[in-house]
Amino acid sequence: MANENINNQELDLNELLKVRRDKLRELQDAGNDPFVKTKYPRNALSGEIKASFDESAEPRTVRIAGRIMAKRGMGKAIFADLMDNEGRIQVYVKVDSVGDESFKLFRKVDIGDIVGIEGYVFKTKMGEISVHAESLELLSKSLRPLPEKFHGLTDKEVRYRQRYVDLIMNPDVKDTFVKRSLIMRELRAFLDSKGFLEVETPILTPFEIGASARPFYTHHNTLDMDMVLRIETELYLKRLIVGGMEKVYEVGRIFRNEGMDTKHNPEFTSIELYQAYTDFHGMMDIVEEMMKTVAMNVCGTLQVPYQGNIIDLGHWEKLTMIEAVKKYSGVDFNEWQTDEDAIKCAKEHNVALPEIPTKGSILAEFFDAYVEEKLIQPTFIYDYPVEISPLAKRKPDDPMFTERFEYFINATEFGNAFSELNDPIDQRGRMEKQVADRKKLEPNTGAQVDYDFINALEYGMPPTGGLGFGVDRLMMLLTNSESIRDVLLFPTMKPLDSDKTEKTVTKAEDKPVEATPVVEEKIDFSNVVIEPLFSDYVDFETFSKSDFRAVKVLACEAVPKSKKLLKFTLDDGSDEKRTILSGIHAYYEPEELVGKTCIAITNLPPRAMMGIESCGMLISAVHHEGEEEKLHLLMVDPHIPAGAKLY
Repeated sequence: MANENINNQELDLNELLKVRRDKLRELQDAGNDPFVKTKYPRNALSGEIKASFDESAEPRTVRIAGRIMAKRGMGKAIFADLMDNEGRIQVYVKVDSVGDESFKLFRKVDIGDIVGIEGYVFKTKMGEISVHAESLELLSKSLRPLPEKFHGLTDKEVRYRQRYVDLIMNPDVKDTFVKRSLIMRELRAFLDSKGFLEVETPILTPFEIGASARPFYTHHNTLDMDMVLRIETELYLKRLIVGGMEKVYEVGRIFRNEGMDTKHNPEFTSIELYQAYTDFHGMMDIVEEMMKTVAMNVCGTLQVPYQGNIIDLGHWEKLTMIEAVKKYSGVDFNEWQTDEDAIKCAKEHNVALPEIPTKGSILAEFFDAYVEEKLIQPTFIYDYPVEISPLAKRKPDDPMFTERFEYFINATEFGNAFSELNDPIDQRGRMEKQVADRKKLEPNTGAQVDYDFINALEYGMPPTGGLGFGVDRLMMLLTNSESIRDVLLFPTMKPLDSDKTEKTVTKAEDKPVEATPVVEEKIDFSNVVIEPLFSDYVDFETFSKSDFRAVKVLACEAVPKSKKLLKFTLDDGSDEKRTILSGIHAYYEPEELVGKTCIAITNLPPRAMMGIESCGMLISAVHHEGEEEKLHLLMVDPHIPAGAKLY
């Protein structure tokens, strides 16, 4: 039955497409091709017309243009809603005013067509300010119908892929991006007012640096060399500090070949700024003043609503990492005398141990597990362990820690700042170690030390404060948007036809093309190695207590600071959403799993992982091909409802 409904919808759509193309052909045959028109001078917009209407004044003649969003009326008069850049306005088209030919044309106008109207402004008996048409033109023909008006465009995947339709159907979406533009203007105005100079540095760089973020590669044909899309703007901006440009910033498009979730997109916008003769405390002052100024100018208040919380940008808490961990976990770093003390404490509190478990790195793990999720209101966390801050200056009075801060809002890191390292000898050593460590983990990496940057430092860089922050997260906050995709006009999406199968549309009069036979993919299992089957039996009573259920993936995102874990929010058929963590990020990106139907064991005891309770386990199939492990998350027919029990 469902397939029958889908087929009927496709038939209906095909019929509508044909009707609209037939109408276009009629217009063209009659010499009224709308697509040959090059302009329509207008002198008014809907918002301005409504704002300036004066019922006591002489009727004002206006020329307006926009998209028809609704039509109603019969006989010799038609009302329609026209949408332009400022909103909607009603137009009144009467045969006595526009003439028979124009009225006949307007009767054939479809929802979505773009028209130009000239007429006078008046107020209807119902009190609605409208334009009484005296002449009209069809400026563009919509060959596709807009989404059905009562349900609109609600599917988020479709909205992201077809943002042009989303903008037409959902005015609040357009408002979000108008606000984004205003926020960018305010950020630039603030930094400019502080004497910073906006600059532009290369997007294409000659090689991959040693940082952990993975880059995108491309190839320069003329130079016959691979190039890398930048993962930061830092090193070029610091070169400018060396060159005597003492206050610089860049609004930079950044590219990272990594995971995608509600807070991450492979390309995003950052702002990095550097100021000579100040330190990270100077950057802290800039952040607080900048956030307050932009919020007040854009939102008109410092009390910003975000996803059920009211964020008070007028008040900022400041805590060292040691103080924050003690406040929220009760654990006192200063009581750890050795690395072994820290390891023991981590195990007692079920905190994951880092690859190199030192006091400093374990402190950072405690922060991730106990603190970050509690930082709803604006908070500066400063004095970071040197183990996790390779580019920051050590604190002169405590070399175990660095002059670095991050600031958090709504349990999310918004920015990162340092007292910048300017010792070229120390910097060379840290960069060489960073690349060496990377090559141990990835022998085939193309990472290199940027020795030209070291060369620049050797000419002398003054003491400098530096700050970097993600613009898109700020946009999410100030527009109350749940996902980064809601503040990107065209977020990165996996193609619907991921197999790149070419599809062709044939005209009715064309001869049918023979379908290319589908060749079934041959799967080679000859190199597969599986684990031996268990020889021990499990009694039936024990096995029957395992509760296997079908679950629907409502949301999926990468777990911060983890390269392996994905956090699933699942519908298990109950009234409560279920959270399960699974270490399969090496095999899947979060976005491709949303909406899938999977299988989980739901009655395992909760287990804390990275400070998040995982309630159950998703089932995957694992095998080896040679030395390589392969994993497939078990996904089943979407017709199976959430909560269905497996027997």
